[in-house]
Amino acid sequence: MLIPVHMGPPRHRSACRPNAFSSALSALGAGIGAAMVLGCGMASGDEPPGGVGILWRDPSPDWHIHGQSTAIGQGYPAFAAPYDGPNSLPRGGRLRETISVDLIAGARLWRGGEAHMDTLVWQGFGVGRTLGAGGFPNGEAFKVGTKPPNVNLSRLFLRQTFDLGGKTEDVADSDFTFAGTRDTSRLTFTAGRFSAKDVFDGNAFANDARTQFLNWSLMGNGAWDFPADALGYIPGATAEWTQSRWSARAGYFAVVREPNGLGVEWSLLRAGSAVMELEHRHRLGERAGAARFLVFLTRARSGLYQDAINGAPSIAATRDYREKKGIGLSLDQELTSTLGAFLRAGWNDGQTETWMFTEIDRTLTTGLSLRGEWWHRANDTFAFAHALNDISGAHSRYLASGGTGIIIGDGALRHGAEHVLEAYYDCALRPWLHATLDYQCVVHPAYNRDRGPVSLIALRMRANF
Repeated sequence: MLIPVHMGPPRHRSACRPNAFSSALSALGAGIGAAMVLGCGMASGDEPPGGVGILWRDPSPDWHIHGQSTAIGQGYPAFAAPYDGPNSLPRGGRLRETISVDLIAGARLWRGGEAHMDTLVWQGFGVGRTLGAGGFPNGEAFKVGTKPPNVNLSRLFLRQTFDLGGKTEDVADSDFTFAGTRDTSRLTFTAGRFSAKDVFDGNAFANDARTQFLNWSLMGNGAWDFPADALGYIPGATAEWTQSRWSARAGYFAVVREPNGLGVEWSLLRAGSAVMELEHRHRLGERAGAARFLVFLTRARSGLYQDAINGAPSIAATRDYREKKGIGLSLDQELTSTLGAFLRAGWNDGQTETWMFTEIDRTLTTGLSLRGEWWHRANDTFAFAHALNDISGAHSRYLASGGTGIIIGDGALRHGAEHVLEAYYDCALRPWLHATLDYQCVVHPAYNRDRGPVSLIALRMRANF
């Protein structure tokens, strides 16, 4: 149902530009700006007096503990729209925050064997209840927001690596790897609960909303309805064969019982998601790059857009076990010692309702990432990107008829491709503490030419150990 809004005199629709925000957003921006100015006044590699203090020093090479906390405040001013619908980004402007905390533990079990666990605590909501755009602007905004903090065991998995000989490479200690060496030729098997994005659809410059771009369609391939519950994790198993320049990966994951749900469909022979990816790593002169090609096939008890258009009482009434298929491409390339570029493209058939990630059926994203050595801030990053997102004809007709999906649905639709422009500056206040100022402009949010453009500003603070 449409919610009529009195618009008053017509507004001039110009290119995206920030407007006056609420006093709360102004205060947030002032606080962030002060933190960035004070912190950025030091060299980005400076350590606090007496060492990092809060960091956990691993007592053994056979186990480790890591953690992180990311807080994001994001808001936007009122924008032009003749109506709001059930899943619209509210036109009146919003300011919301999200907070996540991860405590990560890992242990070596035997030769090549590892166990990893990630306990997630989260709180907060995305702007507009995490609704209203195919490329939603906050990758830390879970689809199940909460006022009081909530806890979830987001990852619990085993990994087994078999070295196959040949040359070796160094491995740094990180959240889910141990410091040491490994063969460049190896087999790796992973099983348990984790994110499909932990293994597939990587990109050096656009992969993690906690450290890089915030927008959903820039942190991953938006056209890949990747297997996940509403928090982004799901049980699954993967196998990876790696040579010095090539990797071949395959995985099979469970899916959720309901769209955007938390409950897992355990009938794995009837419902599930298969994905395969081929990666080639190369060097152009001294500059590293990689190309990845991904294919996926997901079977879930999903509704069919055309059946809903043809008069079914709701898309839920059309649900049956159906398949969604698609492809994806991810490229990243160093251009200089400090500048890198990336590109992603994706397509899915767009006939069945989006089940797990976001409502994008076609996507093309490009961007640049520049480290701050030019201005003597080697650990800072400035980056900007553009995402072009769209939906299939059947998906468009379904939304135009008043249908809603898991994240969009204005009650009506004058279709137009959704464009996202994003730029951020990430400032290293300490080796373990970063502050990021982010701006986004979303044109035709939720593929609706009658709404927007929307300008959003965000401040992200992240600490890790």
